[in-house]
Amino acid sequence: MSSPDRLVYMANQIGKFFHSQGNGKAVPGIAEHIKKFWDPRMRTAILAHLDNGGAGLDPDVKDAVMTLKKAGAQ
Repeated sequence: MSSPDRLVYMANQIGKFFHSQGNGKAVPGIAEHIKKFWDPRMRTAILAHLDNGGAGLDPDVKDAVMTLKKAGAQ
């Protein structure tokens, strides 16, 4: 499993890609990417990181992870 710092870096990189697609697509795009392509252990770890404050997550990325949490994604 990746460390929280590595997961934050990876999530923020995804966020940078989707940021260029405009405001309405960034958060859902990030959430969908994490849901589809991240291993369940990685998703669990990023959700735990969010529960501990989500330090280092860019705003859109933090919103996307919150969206996953609300949807019950593991």
